[in-house]
Amino acid sequence: MSKTYKIAVLAGDGIGPEVTKESVKILKVIGETFQYKFQFDYGSVGAEAIYQTGNPLPDETLALCKNSDAVLFGAIGDPAFDNNPDAKVRPEQGLLKLRKELGLFANIRPIKTYASLIKKSPLKKEIVDGTDIQIYRELISGIYFGEKFTDENGEYAYDLCKYSREEIIGITHLAFQDAQKRKKKLTLIDKANVLDTSRLWRKIVKEIAVEYPDVALDFMFVDNAAMQMILNPKQFDVILTENMFGDIISDEASVIGGSIGLLPSASIGEDNGLFEPIHGSYPQAKGKGIANPIASILSAAMLLDYLELDQAADKLRKSVEHAIESKFVTIDLNAEQHYTTSEVGDFIADYIKFSEKSYYNLENIQLGKSTIV
Repeated sequence: MSKTYKIAVLAGDGIGPEVTKESVKILKVIGETFQYKFQFDYGSVGAEAIYQTGNPLPDETLALCKNSDAVLFGAIGDPAFDNNPDAKVRPEQGLLKLRKELGLFANIRPIKTYASLIKKSPLKKEIVDGTDIQIYRELISGIYFGEKFTDENGEYAYDLCKYSREEIIGITHLAFQDAQKRKKKLTLIDKANVLDTSRLWRKIVKEIAVEYPDVALDFMFVDNAAMQMILNPKQFDVILTENMFGDIISDEASVIGGSIGLLPSASIGEDNGLFEPIHGSYPQAKGKGIANPIASILSAAMLLDYLELDQAADKLRKSVEHAIESKFVTIDLNAEQHYTTSEVGDFIADYIKFSEKSYYNLENIQLGKSTIV
């Protein structure tokens, strides 16, 4: 009897439910096409969960995630909390706790360009064309999880950044192993000229590098890396870095391809995996049908990778590329002729099922018609 894969679906806030709905639609079609069995179970998280329970990560949601094969995540965030500096409970606390409880120590963000979208990039074509980067960000330690303090008068505060050898080793091995499958180059981004934690990273990464003699290792200070990401992103292959630097660098890199709505991510632990688009909750677009679902759909492809359903993951990525090349995209990618969130999902799902025999005809797409019979 074939295995049933249990997927926890945490749609969250803002456009999270809209884009996650398309990913679930796609995974159902993948299941039908490749004869896989998926079971989707839903939980609340973020602002949605605060409004319902007062807790951004209810115990039931955490238990659901721990008992699933993978977690498909939407987005969290709500202006009501963003604009209230005195709020004691925030949506983001739910995601941070979920990462910690599931032991999701490695965040992986692929950054790549698509030929038909190069003109959407804020950078020149000759700078970005051919960019293909894999960013490995440590996710459950560092300054985001260190001791925090604000005095009762609100006049003094601190956040401590701490790392141990054990917290660095696991993600470093993952990054080197991925580099071996790619262009065999790994760049550690740090601030070792100033920070003791960065010097510890360099020491341990150098030690581990001996086990991967086929991978070229170099180092770059984070301020220089931020500049180099704009001047020459193609110099990077695999990037390895700590939590806060990875947060900043990966968000900077996200604009290279022309839209943050294209970029997926995977957060991996020893026994769990969580997959989410990096674009956030984008509350201004909620309910308008304009949210780009591709980042969420590509996150579903990374989920399939994690489950070792490689053939399905490959088909899903090719179907997304077909949608992009056919310009069957949302308004952020084509202001002149665009489609809704659900229409883009339908197009990709249809191509997965029928490929070149798809009901969607390129000539009619170009004429502004979405389907033919």
